[in-house]
Amino acid sequence: MLKDVYTGDGRRLAVEISGDPGGFPVFLLHGTPGSRLGPAPRPMLLYHQRVQLITYDRPGYGSSDPLPGRPVAHVAADVAAVADTLGIERFAVVGRSGGGPHALACAALLPDRVTRVAVLVSLAPRDADGLDWFAGMAASNVNEFSKALASPDRLAASLRLRSVAIRSDPVRLLAQLRRDLTESDLRVVADAGVRAMLLRNYREALRVSADGWVDDALSFCSPWGFNPADIVVPVLLWHGEQDVFSPPSHTRWLAARIPSVTAILQPAAAHFGSLRVLPDIVTWLLGGRRPGVTVDQH
Repeated sequence: MLKDVYTGDGRRLAVEISGDPGGFPVFLLHGTPGSRLGPAPRPMLLYHQRVQLITYDRPGYGSSDPLPGRPVAHVAADVAAVADTLGIERFAVVGRSGGGPHALACAALLPDRVTRVAVLVSLAPRDADGLDWFAGMAASNVNEFSKALASPDRLAASLRLRSVAIRSDPVRLLAQLRRDLTESDLRVVADAGVRAMLLRNYREALRVSADGWVDDALSFCSPWGFNPADIVVPVLLWHGEQDVFSPPSHTRWLAARIPSVTAILQPAAAHFGSLRVLPDIVTWLLGGRRPGVTVDQH
């Protein structure tokens, strides 16, 4: 079910609600670029787990109004606005890839409302003390984030040009990513269902503009607006050791600073392996078992 939610400053957020309408609310925060239609557990699994899954387009993506210059911390007010509109007081949050820093913001800034937070293949703050932020990162991401730091206008021009081509044919983005995919990731995106979900996600993300993509990249390279060390709710961090889009050293840095944390780093997994563990992650968010090794390790 698609629903428009309006924030306190009058912006529209496009919200998707799926799963069990009477189930426990779980916010799933999409990657970069991404949308409310991004990868998620299958509806039948959500019903089985009695989960009401809530996704929405971050500002500038899909049908959500832009918010130029937004810091990562902006997400807390937007998530709270969605929860208030839906009549939800308490909820869990999971964020994957570009959604990871945003999930951490919810953990830090909404401690009275968030029950648990799971963060998959996330970046650490750009100003992370003692972390070589670019070490182990694919050249394509190094180039993108370097532009964000040195010339935001060049970054915006570059991503807007790319988005025009991707909007007409989302396969182009998967093709661009392919040269950096490990064998593990290639097996994940070769699945017809996963591939269809990713293409639908990218098409919706960039349907109107590249504003969300630009603002995400800029926000990751700017002060986030909160300190991960201040998080008091239980947090699960998951990362594939072979990830070159957001290197596993970022999760190690976060794990060393977040007080109530469980960190899982899987040796044979990479970035898109996070899609396969999402069902187990949801189980953990509901207070269930610690996620096991469920990705392909051949």
